[in-house]
Amino acid sequence: MDEKTADLRDLFVDATGAETVTERQDAERGTLSDPDDPAVEERLRELVAAMRERYGFSTPLDDAAYALVARGRFDDADDAAIAAAIREESEATSEDDESDAAVEPGDVDAATVRKARLDLHLVRESDREVDAGEAGGESDEDADPAFAYADLKRLTAAGNSIVECAEELGAAPDTVARYAAVARTDIASTRANDRFRDAFRDLLTDADIEGSLASDAREDGLREATEDIETDVSL
Repeated sequence: MDEKTADLRDLFVDATGAETVTERQDAERGTLSDPDDPAVEERLRELVAAMRERYGFSTPLDDAAYALVARGRFDDADDAAIAAAIREESEATSEDDESDAAVEPGDVDAATVRKARLDLHLVRESDREVDAGEAGGESDEDADPAFAYADLKRLTAAGNSIVECAEELGAAPDTVARYAAVARTDIASTRANDRFRDAFRDLLTDADIEGSLASDAREDGLREATEDIETDVSL
């Protein structure tokens, strides 16, 4: 156990009063969770419902579909493939359930999945890669130059509107709006100490003991208790 992990374990023990880590935490890497376990699905739905209540969602997809979005994200499926899985699941469900669905399966596309994925704080690194070719010009020569995502994130965090960001960055508002959605997600996730993103990761992937300890500390309220503490550091 390295020094960082040891310190994290000590923090966990201090916060919970536990003398040992749980059985899940003691499991060897690769055996910490089974994504197909019904208990995992139940916890996944609970996380989705908690995020819906806290943030509100931008699509009409139900919690089951959002759970599929999370699973697809950690299976490295692209948004189009996730949309296809949701359509397939919705069509299968509709055959057994005559109730009105919140959204027609045919209306679920990659753009819908992208919005749902951002609702869940599940940003891909590719979401942050600004492409000058999609800036909205009539040709490559007319396309706005690429801007730095970090600059857009800074402007967004400062409360600037899409139009103000576009003027500052010299980019098309439609392009700025696309990446500003990602920036807002990153900002919201950071303010929540990334606990929702990490909780999905811990449920749907094999995390090592350090990640497991951090996840349990978050679930026990350690993160919430320390979120607003201001630290005065003298350099």
